[in-house]
Order: sequence, then C-alpha cells, then structure tokens
Amino acid sequence: MTAQFYVSPEQLMKDRADFARKGITRGRSVVVVSCSEGIALVAENPSASLRKIGEIYDRIAFAAVGKYNEFESLRQIGVRYADTRGYSYAREDVTGRGLASVYAQSLGAVFTAESKPFEVELAVVEVGRAPAEDRLFRLTFDGSISDEPGVIVMGGDAEHVSAAMRAGWAGPEGPDAGFAGAIRAAASALPGVPAGEAGTALLEVAVLDRDPAALRGHRRAFRRLTGTDVAAALAAGRGE
Repeated sequence: MTAQFYVSPEQLMKDRADFARKGITRGRSVVVVSCSEGIALVAENPSASLRKIGEIYDRIAFAAVGKYNEFESLRQIGVRYADTRGYSYAREDVTGRGLASVYAQSLGAVFTAESKPFEVELAVVEVGRAPAEDRLFRLTFDGSISDEPGVIVMGGDAEHVSAAMRAGWAGPEGPDAGFAGAIRAAASALPGVPAGEAGTALLEVAVLDRDPAALRGHRRAFRRLTGTDVAAALAAGRGE
C-alpha cells in the first residue's frame, strides 16, 4: 500500500487561499462607488456579452471578478433566492445583507469542503434612499464578508487601484458628485483603461438609481449604461 502524505489543516487552507488569490488577481478590476445619485458599478471588461455586473432584485446589484462560470452560477443562485423570498414573503424582505449572507455560506462551504475553492470575489450592493443608507458588501473566496464604506475595489492589482480610486474620490470627484463623477473617478483608477472617451469600449458600467420611481416610474433601480452614456460621462470632465 502507498501511504498518503499528511498535510496539516493549516497548510491545506493556506494552499487553497493562495490558489484562489492567484486566480482572482489575474482578472481585470471592478470598482463600486456610492455617490449622491446612487451606486455606480464600473468594470474593466472588453467583452460585449460576458457580463461582470448584473441585477439581482429591485434595489440590489451584483459585481464579480474571477472565473466567469463560477461567479455566473452564483449570480443565478442569488436571483433565484431573491425571487423566491420576495414571492413567498414580501419584496421588502429581500435585502442586500440577506443575500450576502447566503453567498458567504455558499463560498465558505465550497472553500472548506471541496477540493478546489471558487476563484471569485463578489460585491453585493443595495442602494438606499440616501447615501448613508447604501449597503456595500464584499465577499471573498473563503466566505469572509465585510461591509465597505462607500467604495469597493476587486480583482487585478486591487491595492493599487484602490489607492488611486480613493485619492481621486477625495478630490473634486468626491462622494457629493453624481454618476458622471463616480464613473470618471473609477475609469481613471483602472490601469488598463485609456484616459477619456477612448476607454469607453473597455468599460462595463451600470448604476443603481436612488429614486427610480421618480425617474422611470417603477421600483427597479438597476440601469445598464450604453457606450454613448459612458462616453458622455467621461467627456463631461472636460466640460464638453
């Protein structure tokens, strides 16, 4: 008989964590920003069909980095959870915190029990009636969850992008700015996106409107921006 090598639980968890981190850092970054008009979600994504940002429910959105097939399966799980809970109870019972807790349990179970962890990092965000009521949750591959104050940066060289984003957001394009300012600040922080309108084709952008009923007459806050909308937001910083 061939004896199996013993690996301590600590080493096993460390190896899994290192494996997941390497997969996540190979992806392009996503920036989520709370601003006066709502929440902007900006991803460096040249694909026109493989989305990293999506709608979950009335006032809740999802963003992810990592392996597409893994985070897309998690997005679908979130949509089914939200639809079922909203139908069984009330739409108000579907919250970003509840959805983040479901994701944390799923990611944690896979990380500890399966041979390969998910190579993903997620953001679950819920827009409030005022900026102080926005909820931005960040979830990592091991099921850890954190409530972020106003800005989330995931994937790629997240530390560098986060420093650039926070520096820009502390300037003229601060939290009191609208969607255009938030999009410009995020685009400027993403290293693979050219400055100005030239970066439009490399960006995937969506927003959660703070008052969708007043703007569009329904409760769904999620709105995906077209290339024209993104170009206009980027051009606005030059007074065009």
